[in-house]
Amino acid sequence: MAFDKAALEALRRKYQDAGGGDVFDPKFKRVAEKVFSKTGTRTAPYAGMPTFLSAPHRPIDWEGPDFGDLQVALVGMPMDLGVTNRSGSRFGPRALRAIDRIGPYNHVLETAPVRELRVADIGDVPFGSRYRLEQSHDDIEKRIGQIVGGGVIPLSVGGDHSISHPILKAVGKKRPVGMIHIDAHCDTSGSFDGTKFHHGGPFRNAVLDGVLDPTRTIQIGIRGPSEYLWEFSYESGMTVIHAEEIDRLGLPAIIEKARAVVGDGPTYLSFDIDSLDPAFAPGTGTPEVGGLTTREALELLRGMKGVNIVGGDIVEVAPQYDATHNTAHAGAQVLFELLSLTVFSPSLGS
Repeated sequence: MAFDKAALEALRRKYQDAGGGDVFDPKFKRVAEKVFSKTGTRTAPYAGMPTFLSAPHRPIDWEGPDFGDLQVALVGMPMDLGVTNRSGSRFGPRALRAIDRIGPYNHVLETAPVRELRVADIGDVPFGSRYRLEQSHDDIEKRIGQIVGGGVIPLSVGGDHSISHPILKAVGKKRPVGMIHIDAHCDTSGSFDGTKFHHGGPFRNAVLDGVLDPTRTIQIGIRGPSEYLWEFSYESGMTVIHAEEIDRLGLPAIIEKARAVVGDGPTYLSFDIDSLDPAFAPGTGTPEVGGLTTREALELLRGMKGVNIVGGDIVEVAPQYDATHNTAHAGAQVLFELLSLTVFSPSLGS
């Protein structure tokens, strides 16, 4: 159709005096009606108390938690006692809360998750000690157990990757879960420096505890000089996709493989920000060159639509190593993608 004077006049009649909240396409109108106020304005992204993804804040009395009608709980875990290199991911939850303009609409998955789910930022896990790693893990397991026991899907923000072990002990307590793990490292090493509770070994621990099914686990983006530490991944039956294989295999094939590995059973999704190349996410404790781009990571995540997600985490954002805030921004976007995926999870409570 040619753009002539008549077409211009038609556009003027429809849009000249329309406000930002006047949206005509039914698909987009459904979102706009939840975002714009009756006066045609939106909440300023820089105003108000910062929360994860600008979700409502719901304080929780952890001694007698009442999650009400929540379907998804966003919870911070500011703990990095398990790091092997650069500490600082204890500041990750605060950094992600401070990022503005994430969402509200996911145009690929066609969902506005904060508006379509009963979701809240329930604050941080209360830790009994800032010095004792094992006690902190016990605190995490207890609080995630309360969330899961309330029929709520937990999405956690670390903190270092050691938090995934106690989370999985709670999420996989009744039956072992599968896992989609996007990372530069397999994190299946053994004990060193006198402890097995560190960010390099949470998934070996989880398998040996009987809460993670290695045959339903896929690890994507693995690279760097620590390959000799990951033999447990192979012997236990995990599927490992190295970063060097991604271009050859292609993302669609990797997504198909991941979906085949986890099947339709309960699945946990763990995303370490160091899976991204340091060009995109320098603010982390163990950066490895040759990683995913942010676009590749988003494609991977969005390809998991419909997987039976029962929980997830984004870990290892250490903002003090990133003057541009790119790492926290990427982490907040990943959290948004995880939340978007829960909209389509069969495990989502009604």
